[in-house]
Amino acid sequence: MDTAQRQALMALDTPTICNALEVVDPSRRARGFNIKPLVCAQPKLAPMVGYARTARIRAQHPPTTPVDNLGYYQYIAEGGEIPSVVVVEDIDPIPGFGALWGEVNTNVHFGLGCLGVVTNGSIRDLPDAQPKFQMLAGMVNPSHAYVHVVDWGNPVTVHGMEVSEHDLIHADLHGAVVIPAATIDDVLTEAARIIKRERVLISAAQQDGFNIESIKAAYREMADIH
Repeated sequence: MDTAQRQALMALDTPTICNALEVVDPSRRARGFNIKPLVCAQPKLAPMVGYARTARIRAQHPPTTPVDNLGYYQYIAEGGEIPSVVVVEDIDPIPGFGALWGEVNTNVHFGLGCLGVVTNGSIRDLPDAQPKFQMLAGMVNPSHAYVHVVDWGNPVTVHGMEVSEHDLIHADLHGAVVIPAATIDDVLTEAARIIKRERVLISAAQQDGFNIESIKAAYREMADIH
């Protein structure tokens, strides 16, 4: 992904990316995105586009082995291309029992080149979090309980979205999706075509006297957009 591709992807919302992927790679219609809702901490932020760092956490009980926080932070800083998006699977029986994400970790991760987090776990300290760091989470929770990182760099699943490290992630207030790197240009081309087609029908719907005949005419015009 070069700078121009990244900027073009950031100009699109995540639902449009999903729409384009369905055309470019029909197998993505039923996979590669979250299928349960996520709480968005910063809905006004631009979409985040970055390379996945993956980790698993627990919070319900104290750790049974030593926790290597510095090793985890080194992975975030040096584990692949930046900017990154960390995708964190909470593997407790009750995901979100304790929050890893708040004032401290949002600032630490942002300082290490991370744009945000996608997790089935919980978040907190919303007013004091790094304002440019996006958080998409399963819930908001006031306590960190016994939260700790179990491991990192392995495949994870967050609300049905399967992610491996280095996957390209696009996420905004709607949720997140994995973009296969080889499809970036095709996704951008198809997204532009989808937006152009949709605009025909939307514009017609906003006119006085809109009716079924207007829809038929819009469909004919949309069919000519290739």
